[in-house]
Amino acid sequence: MSKTDLITAPRPLLLADGRPAAAAWSLDPQVRHLNHGSFGAVPIAAQNVQDELRREMDSNPGVWFPHLAARVAEARGAIAGFLRVAETDLALVPNASGGASVVYGSVPARPGGEILVTDHGYGAVSMGAERLARRWGGSVRTVHVPLAAGEDEAYEAVMSQAGDRTGLIVVDHITSATARRMPVERIGAEARRRGIPFLVDGAHVPGLLEDPLHGLDCDFWIGNIHKFGCAPRGSSVLVARSPLRDALYPLIDSWGAEEPFPDRFDTQGTLDATSYLATPTALDFIEDTWGWRTARTYIRELADYAQHVVGAALAGLTGQDEPVDVGMPVDALRLVRLPDGLATTRLEADGLRDRVARELGVAAAFTSFDGVGYLRLSTHVYNTAADYEYFAENCVPVLDEWSRTATDRGER
Repeated sequence: MSKTDLITAPRPLLLADGRPAAAAWSLDPQVRHLNHGSFGAVPIAAQNVQDELRREMDSNPGVWFPHLAARVAEARGAIAGFLRVAETDLALVPNASGGASVVYGSVPARPGGEILVTDHGYGAVSMGAERLARRWGGSVRTVHVPLAAGEDEAYEAVMSQAGDRTGLIVVDHITSATARRMPVERIGAEARRRGIPFLVDGAHVPGLLEDPLHGLDCDFWIGNIHKFGCAPRGSSVLVARSPLRDALYPLIDSWGAEEPFPDRFDTQGTLDATSYLATPTALDFIEDTWGWRTARTYIRELADYAQHVVGAALAGLTGQDEPVDVGMPVDALRLVRLPDGLATTRLEADGLRDRVARELGVAAAFTSFDGVGYLRLSTHVYNTAADYEYFAENCVPVLDEWSRTATDRGER
């Protein structure tokens, strides 16, 4: 009997009153929501708090904004506690890409220098690296890391390309398109030894890892609380621990510009900061209802089951029964290979995502790596085994049909 034969569906999580976990969210019940990892989902409790904060802001903006920085700092302290980092090391930013842009705007210039990224990097962050390299009159070196690469191979792939011209290394903590971890702890230690600034893109990490920066030496770390942390969108962090943080400034100059890091980020003019203020409510909701450790266990076990049931359905139609070999897998994000020809590029993957949403009523993520298309599964507490059983029974046959139709038309 194989290991996958032993995988069973975990019992759904319930609210204290016995209702299903999904009742605590306002997600459209007519849609199967299987893509938490892209945009998150906000509990109603946090939505209500944010709505009340917006009413307070709009009822008397003359009082709200002069005192907003102190309230943002209080929320920042709670978020820092959740991530187990010092409050003085953490600034709030709208999203991880915005945090990367802050870093790109302040990292020491290396005229003619090189920025090291990997082919697993998030597109927007890599585009920012390209713009920075142009300002330097330098270049970006994209390192190929095989999907199946383990810790040693991934580490060697990255650091073997670092040299005297390297002015910045940018590596994902958990990759978006390929649902894998990178050995950022080892890369960070070696980058520090060589004196190379290191930016870690941890967009998917908050909520998935209990102590995400433990043992990690990096100059900058960015993460979205609005993904697996379930905070309102627009709530992310920039953690900076090295002396380079003294040069970090918000993308918008405001009246806090003369404050030290991270206080200067607390004042951003008339931007709506209610997402920051409501974030502790979202984090506390998960903790008070189930506990984050229980939530993470459920998410992992459900991802195991989802990968098994969807993978088995696809294998039954395509004959490709080998599971995707991901070198450093992630608890809540899993890959299942699609039938040949589907989603072989990023644009095709986005088109497939839109078609599945439009025609099948499922919000799902499709990705591409090395010319191969994948369904990227992501799970959260409001998901149940029935969501993935539905996809396996009702959507997998359609995907197979679409693949065969494309073949008959000569589209692949």
